[in-house]
Amino acid sequence: MEPAEMIGIDFREPGGPDVMRPVTMPIPAPGSGDVLIRVAGTGINSPDLQQRRGRYDPPPGASPILGLEVSGEIVGLGDGSDRYAVGDRVVALCNGGGYAEYVAVPEGQVLPVPEGWNLLAAAALPETYFTIEQTLVLRSGLAAGMAVLIHGGAGGIGGAAITICLAYDAKPIAVVSSLEKADYARGLGAFAVIDRTREDFVIRTKELTGGLGADRIVDIVGAENMERNFEAAATEAVILQLATLGGQRAELNAGLIVSKRLSILGSTLRPQPRQVKAAIADSLLRGVWPAIDHHRLTAPAIRYFALGDVVAAHRAMEQREHFGKIVLVTAFGDQFH
Repeated sequence: MEPAEMIGIDFREPGGPDVMRPVTMPIPAPGSGDVLIRVAGTGINSPDLQQRRGRYDPPPGASPILGLEVSGEIVGLGDGSDRYAVGDRVVALCNGGGYAEYVAVPEGQVLPVPEGWNLLAAAALPETYFTIEQTLVLRSGLAAGMAVLIHGGAGGIGGAAITICLAYDAKPIAVVSSLEKADYARGLGAFAVIDRTREDFVIRTKELTGGLGADRIVDIVGAENMERNFEAAATEAVILQLATLGGQRAELNAGLIVSKRLSILGSTLRPQPRQVKAAIADSLLRGVWPAIDHHRLTAPAIRYFALGDVVAAHRAMEQREHFGKIVLVTAFGDQFH
């Protein structure tokens, strides 16, 4: 029998990490087609920081609690939920609510914990893997042999892009900002690494691709990179704009877009309907989970913090030297350290 209340992380107003605090709140009830998960670990992602700062409001109907990915054990089923059973250990893409001891999630957004994976480490997978699977694979048509330029190659999104490229036999080229991050990206399996503090990423990309340029570009920087991405791109390349951390407005060379026949795709995952997210989960299960199960893909570097230490965890993620992932651990998750 599950308790009626749980510990979750609340913040009363937008601001810095100090606005967050653990509070007691009711355990959510799973709706039709949902499962209730007792959370072991919950990953921290850039959208969490943006929401805490007041720059990324949750979509209508979503939980206002931070947290977009969890791992844990199913302890309850909503009406019509039949994909999983109570007791199954799973990972899930949340619509919010992950920074808590329990969360209700549509069953289509739930995946089994990869074979041989620690339950806490698995919490670092869903948000970034769903994002890259949808954009790089389903929308841009990633194929074997493609050269993929990945900005922020040592971050959560970048690390997921590297590993998913490997699952589909593409060639990930990681752009990073330090020697330590370069070593990390190589450890994940990057085909090549460009240190943008020492090298020109356009020139180096052309060198690595025999002058052709990158077939796909994953960018989280935005305005600061946009025109140079056009220069680094191959003819008929697709540029995936997943964030704008380096600015939102830029002057564009429309001539390059036309002459190279470039496509630019933008995306935000959280507001999309559950049917879309379920389709992404099915694609991951077919195309990526087998590679994880057979140990073809390397797990990200993870730092763990207790759920109650969420302030320190957010501060750690905001540091420039941060790379890999950060996971918050609940009392239930302590046993999996």
